[in-house]
Amino acid sequence: MPGTLTRPELTAADRCDRCGAAARVRAVLPSGGELLFCGHHAREHEPKLRELAAEITHGG
Repeated sequence: MPGTLTRPELTAADRCDRCGAAARVRAVLPSGGELLFCGHHAREHEPKLRELAAEITHGG
């Protein structure tokens, strides 16, 4: 039986793709791409991410 793939928890080493601050949110796009955002940029981009049906998880 194949295992379930899970993404690792965000750590202090994970950085926002927009500004380099500590990442607090991971957005996984339907195509499989992944974006990391600080809280500020997550709030800014959340409407578009939801429109794209991204899976959004909070951590850190």
